[in-house]
Amino acid sequence: MTAAEVAMHHSAKALVVQVQRNASGRPGPRVITGKYRASWRSEVHRGGPVVIGEVGTSAAQGRRLEFGFVGADSLGRHYHQPPFPHLGPAVEKAGPVLVRELGQAVVSAL
Repeated sequence: MTAAEVAMHHSAKALVVQVQRNASGRPGPRVITGKYRASWRSEVHRGGPVVIGEVGTSAAQGRRLEFGFVGADSLGRHYHQPPFPHLGPAVEKAGPVLVRELGQAVVSAL
């Protein structure tokens, strides 16, 4: 595994941890069962010379919790749910760490 892959694995896992922290109460969503928070995953793979890190959830409520929802759902129920940002703030916090770690990986590879 290259230094860039190690840095991406570390950063992706750190982002998942931060999202989970942010999804543990206000200003993020409140925890009811913990299933949503536990649904966040990270995956890192290579695409040729490019290292790709993906972080996300398969939970249906993810987008609605992050951005809010106003209107009727597919069953005709009406909602005015405010956003509870948890991914966006985590990315803002983790971004500089990722850039620093990938920069160190590039320097060590040269």
